[in-house]
Amino acid sequence: MAAVTYEGMFLLDSNKYASNPQGTTGDVLGMLEKIGAQVLATRAWQDGKLAYAIEGQRKGLHFLTYFTVESRKVHELDRMVKLSESVLRHLIIKLPEKLIAPMIDMANGKGEVITTFHDSDSSSLSDVVPVAAAAVPVDAGV
Repeated sequence: MAAVTYEGMFLLDSNKYASNPQGTTGDVLGMLEKIGAQVLATRAWQDGKLAYAIEGQRKGLHFLTYFTVESRKVHELDRMVKLSESVLRHLIIKLPEKLIAPMIDMANGKGEVITTFHDSDSSSLSDVVPVAAAAVPVDAGV
């Protein structure tokens, strides 16, 4: 089976990340290593207040990863992430071929930001297919 390129966004516990950045991101990279993924790029993307508390946490760090792996291994990654104490939420999407190089360049601090989409583009956002995501609870009190 051929390897597929994915984007993984992992919401990490800010307190754990602040006290041990290498260990917390190492947990995510270790899970990717266990499933045989080849990590193409990683980046701590955004650290800040959450819209609502997740597992009692009001702050979180978004950790962005790009990796290639056989598609049948993604479900195993999903299971491992749900058991992790460092990861509060996650989202994994399959990247369209046209977006792989620009997205990896952006994660590595290269390339330019695309701010508009043109109707003439043959690709669309509907080509981005969500593969696995942790359930997000609806909190009526927020």
